[in-house]
Order: sequence, then C-alpha cells, then structure tokens
Amino acid sequence: MRRRQMGDEELQVMQHLRGVSMGAGVLPTASDHKDYSDGEMTYMRARFERVIGSKDSEAYYMINPDNNINNGAQGPEFSIFFVRAQ
Repeated sequence: MRRRQMGDEELQVMQHLRGVSMGAGVLPTASDHKDYSDGEMTYMRARFERVIGSKDSEAYYMINPDNNINNGAQGPEFSIFFVRAQ
C-alpha cells in the first residue's frame, strides 16, 4: 500500500504516540482544529491482522503483542467487520 506524506497534524499525533505500542485513549487537539469540536481526539493503537473474506467483506483483528500470555485468553482482543450492503 502506498502511503502519502504525513501532514503537520498527523506528525504531531505520531510524536505523542511514539512510546505507545498498544492502547486507547484521548489526545488534546489544537484549539483551532475545526474537525474536533470538543478539543479531543480519541485514538486506538494496536497491531491488526487484515482478513479479506470476499470483495464485499473484510475483517480486522486486533492482536495482543504479548500473545495473550498474561490473561490466558485465546484469539483476538478486538474485531472489526466490514460488509458491503447493496
């Protein structure tokens, strides 16, 4: 996948999340940023595996970097499914 050059806003977010390997939370945004009316941006950073079921469906599975050793659970921590409805 080809990536575009990061803008100033994306660079600022990546600098804030530099030390985060996995997690979710809220970051403050610049007061002049019109897309976030409450002054906060929610983020989720993790490793996802992408699985394509067909041209109309795909799924993303969040994988624990500790391989679920700490909690004894099996399988992904979080799943997102996309299905094209016509």
